[in-house]
Amino acid sequence: MNAPAPPPGPAIGVLGTFRLDGARALVTGASRGIGRACAVALADAGCDVALAARSAEALAATAAAVEARGRKAVLLAGDLGVPGTARALVEGAAAALGGLGVVVHNAGVLPTAADGATPVVAPFTESDRHGWEQVIGVNLHASAELCRAAHPVLAESPRASLVLMSSVAGVIAAPLLEAYAASKAAQVSLARTLAAAWARTGIRVNPLCPGWTRTDMTSFAHTSGPLSDWLLAHVPLGRWAHPDEVAAATLFLPSYLTGHALVLDGGLSLADGGLAGIPKPPSSFAAP
Repeated sequence: MNAPAPPPGPAIGVLGTFRLDGARALVTGASRGIGRACAVALADAGCDVALAARSAEALAATAAAVEARGRKAVLLAGDLGVPGTARALVEGAAAALGGLGVVVHNAGVLPTAADGATPVVAPFTESDRHGWEQVIGVNLHASAELCRAAHPVLAESPRASLVLMSSVAGVIAAPLLEAYAASKAAQVSLARTLAAAWARTGIRVNPLCPGWTRTDMTSFAHTSGPLSDWLLAHVPLGRWAHPDEVAAATLFLPSYLTGHALVLDGGLSLADGGLAGIPKPPSSFAAP
C-alpha cells in the first residue's frame, strides 16, 4: 500500500511563492553589484537582511536601500580570505536576526594585481600559485566554511534556502580565467552534493550561474569597447545582464527546487557557445 502523499504547501498563490515575509537572510559580498541587488530584492520580498562585506562602511548604501523598504539591515564586516571569517559572519547574522532562513553567498574574487583591486586576466601558463590560492581560498574554501556554519541554523528554518553564487565560467570552458572557473565549477559540485545530503532536513541548496553581468568586478571588460563587443558577440542575446536580473533568481530559488545549477547567461553556454548562425568576429585579444 502506498504511503499517503504529503499535504500540499500553503495556498498562497503563484506570486505568493516569491514572497519571503518574515524571513531572515544573509547576503555576502553585499556592498555592490549582484550582492547589493540580491539584498534589495530580498528586502522587497519581505526579508530582514544581514549584509556582509570586507568593510561595514562599504555597506552603507545597501543598508539604506534595505531600510527604505521597511526591513532591518545588519552590517557585518570580514575578509573571507581569512579562515574563520565565514563562520563568524553566519553566527553574527543569526545572532543579530534571531536565525536565518536564506543565505546568498555572493562574495567572490578574480586574481588581482599587487594593488589588490585590478583583475589579472592572463594565460594559465603565465599564472602563479599565489593567484590560484587567492581565488580558491575565497571562492571555494570560504564557501565550504560558510556552508558548514549555515547548516545547523538553516535546519531550524521551515523554508531554508542556500544559494552559492557560481558563474557560467563554472559550466563552460573559460580560457584566461582558469582559477576562477575551477573555483566556480567546484561551487556547483558542492551545492549539488549538499542539496542531496541536506534535502531531508528541508534545506534547499542551489548554485546560481550568471553570465556576463555589468558590475564593478567586470568593469575591466564592459568599459572596454573592443573587449565588450567581442565578449557580447558570443552571447546570443547580445547584451550584458543587469544585477537585478540575477537577483530576481534568488527569489525563485527558495521554491520547490534544489540541486539545480540555474544558468542566466543570455545563451552563452548553448551548444557551440551559443554561436550557431551568429558571426564570430576575430578576437583582437587572442595571442598571435
